[in-house]
Amino acid sequence: MGDGNGLRHPRHWPSWLVVGLVYALGRLPFPLLWALGQGFGRVAYLLARERRAVARRNLAICLAAAAPEERERVLRAHFGWLGVAALSQGVGWGISRARLGRLVRVRNRACIDGCIAAGRPVIVLVPHFVGLELGGAAFTGLVHSGVYMYQKIRDPVVDWQVKRARRQYGSVSIERSDDLRGLLRVIKQGIPFFYLPDQDAGRRGLFVPFCGVAASTIPMLGRFAAMSGALVIPTFARYLPWGQGLELIFDPPLAPFPSGDPQADAARMNQVIEARLHTMPEQYFWVHRRFKTRPPGEPPIYPPKQRRR
Repeated sequence: MGDGNGLRHPRHWPSWLVVGLVYALGRLPFPLLWALGQGFGRVAYLLARERRAVARRNLAICLAAAAPEERERVLRAHFGWLGVAALSQGVGWGISRARLGRLVRVRNRACIDGCIAAGRPVIVLVPHFVGLELGGAAFTGLVHSGVYMYQKIRDPVVDWQVKRARRQYGSVSIERSDDLRGLLRVIKQGIPFFYLPDQDAGRRGLFVPFCGVAASTIPMLGRFAAMSGALVIPTFARYLPWGQGLELIFDPPLAPFPSGDPQADAARMNQVIEARLHTMPEQYFWVHRRFKTRPPGEPPIYPPKQRRR
């Protein structure tokens, strides 16, 4: 494999071996991949001490009403699903629509089909649940091609393969550093925008509640909706148990939205994500430091990272 731009050089061969392994794993029967992923995730639970601590802290905040034993159960199950997500990265690489149709069940599709048929611009709000990668392949392969913002991967071989896989059904990628006017033009053309804004936004974010705690939140969802005239459709990917596949779930468009108040719009987005994470807490991306950036004067939520020797 290679794109003719130097990726066949021997220095890239280790990366090609990794890409080949991920691709090969993706060809396994999904129930077997699920079992291997669950085992891999349980090992990661034992070894990834810092990530385990971050996830445990997040669960204590976001599932505060649950008993400690229940939160610990969710934590262990979460690492199992992380393992499934890690080992199934290659499922969407070159997957046929026929296999996608067997693996993925699309729920409430009328919520988005009606908007697209009417020619309305659409923003697909996709929070960070662990089935996101396969859910994205299912969206572009079974529902509609889309446009997504892309952060370049440092390894050029992996970067090439991931972009190739995401474009296989006609989707468009736009670098995060590109001029946003180009993105708005694409949205206005009726190509759904696949948007993932639910991670820590650093000092450029707005502090709005997430599970009752002020969280630095990207305020762009309301702005994109206002500038493009797009409807916002919350969309969720949920792995099914025992390797039965994945559900891609569409909710009705947010209405009224946007409100014109960036603070209110960011809070509304967080409320939507909160409501869904409580229905499948094992599969939200708890190992991310969602509350890393604190309001001025407030103490950190997570312990400092340990320096590697």
